[in-house]
Amino acid sequence: MITVSKEDYLKSILEAESEGETVISARLADFHKVSPPAVTMALRRLKKDGLVRVDGEGEVRLTATGRKIARKLTLRHHLIERMLSEIFGMEWWKVHDEAERLEHAVSPDFEAKLLVKLGSGGACPHGNLSEVESSASRRKRGLVLLADAELETTYTVSGIYERDRQLLEFLETRGIRPGSRLRLLERNYDQTLTLSTPAGTFSLGPAASRRVWLASATRAKR
Repeated sequence: MITVSKEDYLKSILEAESEGETVISARLADFHKVSPPAVTMALRRLKKDGLVRVDGEGEVRLTATGRKIARKLTLRHHLIERMLSEIFGMEWWKVHDEAERLEHAVSPDFEAKLLVKLGSGGACPHGNLSEVESSASRRKRGLVLLADAELETTYTVSGIYERDRQLLEFLETRGIRPGSRLRLLERNYDQTLTLSTPAGTFSLGPAASRRVWLASATRAKR
């Protein structure tokens, strides 16, 4: 039986993989804010169900079946975020947490209705696609991390890491949201960046600048 807890673990493993991380028990404990023994028990159940594999080094990988379930939940989460934003007008920085609460309660019939209503090609309010993307995939699409942006170049914000509500609110107050324009003015010795945004001029540290993906403004206009 696929419980809510099992679905959450599978989705978090998929998301961590997409960020290029080696998925181990400690990472999952931090991700879910639970104790290491709780993760050990959860992984034991997932292994028994044939949904994950754990190698001799402790690295956790999804099986084909586990990956299919994780991707299905990710799509459902994406559709709910779009519903909250596009139909109900919820603020972009609030929808992730709300979708986390709703994603397990949506029936297959309602999910199908959402897919017909919203379509399959749109980005979520954070600018991310329905398929969880790796950094390599984003770069292949011509995107660049804010941390790696070029000086005196204007960019359009393409996508933002969505799991950190405090980060999203922090960026919102500084005019950094999907679709907004920004310009990198200065790269400072302590790895902070000085940016010009629609809300003014701000400094941004590396923890935040590595969570924002950009497209060149010229490319984004096409």
